[in-house]
Amino acid sequence: MKILSRFFVLLCLIAVGLFSIAIASTQHLPETTRLLRFPTTNGTQIVFCYAGELYTVGKEGGTARRLTSGPGYTSFARFSPDGTQIAFTSQYDGNTEVYVMPAEGGTPKRLTTSATLGRDDVSDRMGPNNIVMAWENTKPLVVFRSRMRSFNDFIGSLFAVGLDAELPQQVPVPRGGFVSFSPDDSKMAYNRVFREFRTWKYYRGGMADDIWIYDFKTGANENLTNNPAQDICPMWGPDNKIYFISDRDKRMNLFVVDLATKETKQLTHFTDFDIKFPSIGKDSIVFEQAGYTWRYDLATDQAAPVPIEIKEDFDSGRGALVDASKHLESVNLAPDGERTIVVARGDLFSVPAKNGTPRNLSKTSGAHERDAIWSPDGKWIAYNSDATGENELYVRSQDGKGEPQQITNGADTYYYAPKWSPDSKKLLWSDRLQRLRYVDVASKAVTPVDQDKYGEIESYNWSPDSQWITWVRPEENGMPRVYVYSVANKQQTAVTDSWYGSGEAVFSDDGKYLLLSSARDFKPTFGDEEFANVYRDMERVYLVTLAKETANPLAPKSDEVGKAEENAKNKKKKKAKRKSRRKHRGRKNRKNNQRSQWL
Repeated sequence: MKILSRFFVLLCLIAVGLFSIAIASTQHLPETTRLLRFPTTNGTQIVFCYAGELYTVGKEGGTARRLTSGPGYTSFARFSPDGTQIAFTSQYDGNTEVYVMPAEGGTPKRLTTSATLGRDDVSDRMGPNNIVMAWENTKPLVVFRSRMRSFNDFIGSLFAVGLDAELPQQVPVPRGGFVSFSPDDSKMAYNRVFREFRTWKYYRGGMADDIWIYDFKTGANENLTNNPAQDICPMWGPDNKIYFISDRDKRMNLFVVDLATKETKQLTHFTDFDIKFPSIGKDSIVFEQAGYTWRYDLATDQAAPVPIEIKEDFDSGRGALVDASKHLESVNLAPDGERTIVVARGDLFSVPAKNGTPRNLSKTSGAHERDAIWSPDGKWIAYNSDATGENELYVRSQDGKGEPQQITNGADTYYYAPKWSPDSKKLLWSDRLQRLRYVDVASKAVTPVDQDKYGEIESYNWSPDSQWITWVRPEENGMPRVYVYSVANKQQTAVTDSWYGSGEAVFSDDGKYLLLSSARDFKPTFGDEEFANVYRDMERVYLVTLAKETANPLAPKSDEVGKAEENAKNKKKKKAKRKSRRKHRGRKNRKNNQRSQWL
């Protein structure tokens, strides 16, 4: 009976736990503003980033009030320990620097001055530079992550700067990312690696981070979590516990580890989207999830979305006149050179060579047109467009008259630039699923040419008679090979072997030859400081004859006895042909001149 009773109690506890998980995952979400990022709280306020500016709202939600309005992007706000000031990362003066301002709003003060980095943007996979991470608890110091001393974008260090804006001092660890300090600042919990802006899912390699505890008094470093998963964003709680997020269950959820017992417990169970950029306050943790700001109450262990509204004029989202000439994406010249098709800000423009005005052919502010190319007969423009929500190929008249024709349907990936066949009847293109296909414009029938296992097909061209296709196929050994494909019998033929890497294949104008580049020159030299082979200038342009009866124009020549008379006859024939062609052109020109005089 005792065993059965214990089993029943265990089942009840599991059921209660699963029920609470279900409540958390199916909780009613407010119909409010989303895309709220990088939240922080002082117990009464929540400050977050929206559209590159900072906003403040009460912890229960409501209509938010804007705190910043400067140029550039503002993010990563953090409240001071007393909750009266906010340190944040912004671009008021051009560079991404650390600033501080009163929590209720006011004039920001710049605390750092650093060099401009090449990769310094919130959309970059390395994230912006000089990211505010935390405040120290016993001293008015703002700790931020910076790449000011490393050429490697992966490596950032932690620095502390005072409110007097003096020279920042490096925290005594060689590298670091997210960080949080113990109440007495004697220790800190931190990540060694900062890769939260990278889109690696379920990663378990050497860049998967752990939570480390650094003791400032002894210099000891302890791996607190030591888990194959990604454990990031440590937050030192007032209850002697370290809160953090981890993807141990495939989604970034909130966890806690007790410093006394080293017991780890999962606190949230989101299954749809990750928790991002959590921050701890006096009595709660705020984080972003699925575009909402959530608040986790440390006393009740309950998480709830905070209903936040942004009510402004949203001037940046209003329609406006924009100079498209400053946003060119591609250009393609018409066959006769009289006009050029230009893609600018997602629209197609037909631009005259000299006289006339540009014409906007598409006028689709809600769609993105790209990769426009003129047909060889000069009648049509082919291009990619996402007007349906997916990438599809379209064709429209070059003069802008009539409606565009959608040539492909059911796109399942991103399409690359199409290429017209010389007879203006077919379009050839590749995509991110590593396929090469062509479509008949009239019938809209799609024909597969190739699908590679080892990489995307980036180089492809038509023969002058539109009956052959050449392309470069990536291979397993890293040596791309050139192939040709017969449109008539749907067969592939390898042109180059797997010993040398080849590429950029193109047919000659008469269709007799295939020109390509290939790395076949092995002339090693030695490095100045180490005994290692260095290979340079390996590539040359090569010519391949496409038929047995085609003579090699680069074949070796040799003067032989008895050939002089034959050579003289051949020269005489060539001279007579040239003379005949000149006479024919002369008669044609005289007729044209007479016709002009009559007119």
